[in-house]
Amino acid sequence: MPQVGIVMGSDSDMPVMSKAADVLKELGISFDIRIISAHREPDVFFEYAKTAEEKGIKVIIAGAGMAAHLPGMCAAIFPMPVIGIPMHTTSLGGRDSLYSIVQMPSGIPVATVAINGGTNAGLLAAKILSVSDEALLNKLKEYSARLKEQVEKKDERLQDVGYENYSK
Repeated sequence: MPQVGIVMGSDSDMPVMSKAADVLKELGISFDIRIISAHREPDVFFEYAKTAEEKGIKVIIAGAGMAAHLPGMCAAIFPMPVIGIPMHTTSLGGRDSLYSIVQMPSGIPVATVAINGGTNAGLLAAKILSVSDEALLNKLKEYSARLKEQVEKKDERLQDVGYENYSK
């Protein structure tokens, strides 16, 4: 039974949404991933959002571009946390998506990550779940420790070779 639902309005969102899935997979969190358009198939969307809780989903990660209604509509129907990922768009660079997600009316909160922030959405979902899961909390601490080690190794290399010779 999935703990996290990942939903996007278009397959063009997959490169970003797969980053959330990758993090969840790395941390051992079960999830399902769907392409559902709130505008083009509202009946399918409403069924998904209405039944997510009974399917065991505790957090929904919803990615959307342009008008970005998917996260807000999930939050209007699904009673547990929703994390919105605004997608980069060609016309406005994702600002349209970002504003649509963060400007939710009072009473319908959507946690929002950066434009194209799939990795952080996965981590935020994990942190929400870790409130009641000590083993998951320990995995998140290990994840953070690995990030710290990566930065330390990069700094060590920089100190060894100097900035003129440093390349990624």
